[in-house]
Amino acid sequence: MVPPALSDLTGRVCVVTGATRGIGRATAEGLAGLGATLVLVCRRAEDGESVAEALASAHRIPRPHVVLADLSSQRAVRGAADDIRRIVPRVHVLINNAGLIVRERETTVDGFETQFAINHLAYFLLTNLLLDHLLESAPARIVNVASGAHQGGRIDFDDLQSERRYDPVRVYGRTKLMNVLFTYELARRLTGTGVTANCLHPGVIATKLMADYMNVPLVGGAIARTFGAGTDKGAETILYLAASPEVEGVSGRYFVSRKETRSSPVSYDEALQRRLWEESARLTSLTPARAP
Repeated sequence: MVPPALSDLTGRVCVVTGATRGIGRATAEGLAGLGATLVLVCRRAEDGESVAEALASAHRIPRPHVVLADLSSQRAVRGAADDIRRIVPRVHVLINNAGLIVRERETTVDGFETQFAINHLAYFLLTNLLLDHLLESAPARIVNVASGAHQGGRIDFDDLQSERRYDPVRVYGRTKLMNVLFTYELARRLTGTGVTANCLHPGVIATKLMADYMNVPLVGGAIARTFGAGTDKGAETILYLAASPEVEGVSGRYFVSRKETRSSPVSYDEALQRRLWEESARLTSLTPARAP
């Protein structure tokens, strides 16, 4: 199948979290190839600077901006949002990509279970903190990287921190369901603003996260040959949602392999979407949440 044409992004600002490795790095490469002005949100300065230098050299674009943030910390997420607003006057595309699986239960500096904090609350908080920039930049797009693992996810509001039972794969699926629920609620709140929100499953991709999910070592190309495709393949649907004219104005949808697809039945529960939004706003001290 011939890939769909993507729009030139010259002059458009794209923010990517988790941009120095795996699917995030491949996404940044694709956006650079389309001429985008990039803001790379990453944890380690040397990794961010190395990727920024490589992208600028390879694609002859202005050197991407690097914003440092440990997304497990709400203070750091707020600092990253402040830095982004200071560095660029507009945000046309926000790609929430950073995520992880933690084999043993851990908590963040804020006292939250780590997967819940990074895979969901960081998406929620950073998006809300950048909404003014996105609204002022409309038409603009928000792309949330979810996973097919959301299909088995269930949410227990009495145990969001997985204190009663911690199974890393189960918790990961729950946070990916949260990504889908958040996307649908966000899209509804943004109706008529010119800002769209969509989510996607990137495929079974050979990354460290995939190795952690399968509980196997990531050694050379072995995991790619055995379990998954390369990161460029994983970036295809992200780039499609970020830059394809085919999805201009499309919002509140879930995509797989660049095609709109039904997500899990529970993900369409509007009461559940609202409750997750309200609880997330409370846990991030974002009251009232800033979405329209």
